[in-house]
Amino acid sequence: MTKLYRFGRWVCRVFFKTFFRIQASGRANVPAEGAVILCSNHISTLDPPLVGTPLERKVFFMAKAELFKIPLFGPLIANLGAFPVKRGGVSKESIRHALQLLGDGGVLGIFPEGTRGGGMGKKGAASLAVRSGATVIPVAIIGKYKLFGKLKVVYGKPVDLSAMREAGNSDSLEQATEHIMASIRKLIEAHS
Repeated sequence: MTKLYRFGRWVCRVFFKTFFRIQASGRANVPAEGAVILCSNHISTLDPPLVGTPLERKVFFMAKAELFKIPLFGPLIANLGAFPVKRGGVSKESIRHALQLLGDGGVLGIFPEGTRGGGMGKKGAASLAVRSGATVIPVAIIGKYKLFGKLKVVYGKPVDLSAMREAGNSDSLEQATEHIMASIRKLIEAHS
């Protein structure tokens, strides 16, 4: 973990605590080592730092390729662990990078809905989980990004995908995706 990441995390912690009164629970459910995929609902462009900030481990996220072309901002997010994904689908290069990151025991943050408030889960997170064997942690962001309001981030218990990993077919990926999304929904319902 770089000094820049530690500093960025500290800035984000102060920002979210001050302006959104963030409360994080369930952090102990995130393994201290080994490959992990954090699967969260998606309500704002601020979600990636919100999900990653409360944790002690560095969290990597896919980000739109266009963001990396913005002067200063592009290099900054790259240094903070973001890597590019092309709009309209995940490229083979992005998948390879994600699998390499998980193979090295890293933490990958994913929003299975794809877009903010998308509702239906896409198979990408389940596919990466099945192929990498990573631990999947459902994450719920509860509340609104309202100044001085209250935001909660809840890290749930690992999602058991062992049956889907063994089946290893297209139907099992759909089941795994639904299982992940159901776990996120249960967290939201239990903590709202």
